[in-house]
Amino acid sequence: MKSALLLHGAGGGAWEWNLWRGVLQAHGVEVAAPDLQPAAAGLSATAWSDYLAQAQEALLALPRPRAAIGASLGGLLAAAIAEAADALVLVNPLPPAPWHGQVPQRVRAGVIPWRREARLSSTRRALPDADAASALYAFRRWRDESGLALREAAAGVAIARPHCRVLCIVSEDDEDVPAAVTAAWAQNWSAELIRLDSASHVGALLGRSAADAAGQTAAWLSAR
Repeated sequence: MKSALLLHGAGGGAWEWNLWRGVLQAHGVEVAAPDLQPAAAGLSATAWSDYLAQAQEALLALPRPRAAIGASLGGLLAAAIAEAADALVLVNPLPPAPWHGQVPQRVRAGVIPWRREARLSSTRRALPDADAASALYAFRRWRDESGLALREAAAGVAIARPHCRVLCIVSEDDEDVPAAVTAAWAQNWSAELIRLDSASHVGALLGRSAADAAGQTAAWLSAR
C-alpha cells in the first residue's frame, strides 16, 4: 500500500494515531492523519456531512493504492468513503445501519464538553489497558465534540459494502461498541477480523495492544 488516511474518533485528534503512524511509515506507507475541523458556524452546528466532506477530500488527495483507516466515529467515516480506497481498516468503528441499533444510544445535544470536563481519573477508567503516561497524554488532548454529528451517526448511516478488501479490528473489552456488533458487521461484509484480548475502545490506538494492532494492520496492507 502506498498511502493511508487515518481518521480519528469523536473527541480525539490526529495524536491518537502517533504509534500507528510510526509503524505504517516503517512499512513504507505514506500517512495522512488530519484533525477533523468544525464547520464555519461552530462546533454545535457541525454535522456528519461536514466531517464526511473533509474525509473524502483528504482521501482523494492521497496517491493510490491507498487505504482508509478509521477508529470509532472515524471508522464510520472511513467506511462511508471506502469506494475511493483500495483497502479499508476499521478499528472499533461506530456501525452503520442496520447494526447501529445494537449500540448503546446516548442523547447528544449542542457541544459535548469532553475537553472542558476532562478528568485524569475518567481518562484512566476509559483506558484501563493503557499505562499512566499514555493516559496522561490523552487526558491533556481530548477535545469537545459536536453532538449533532454524533446524533446523526448514531441514527444509522446507510453504507453500501465497498469493493475493496476490508479488515476489522475488535477490542474484546470495548464498552462503547460491543465486539459482537463489529463482528457481525465484518461477517456480513466478508471482512477479515482481528480480535484484541483485554483491549478497550480506544486501547487499540493508545493501550498495550496498540503496537500489535498496528503491526498486524501493516502486515495485512503489505500483503495486498
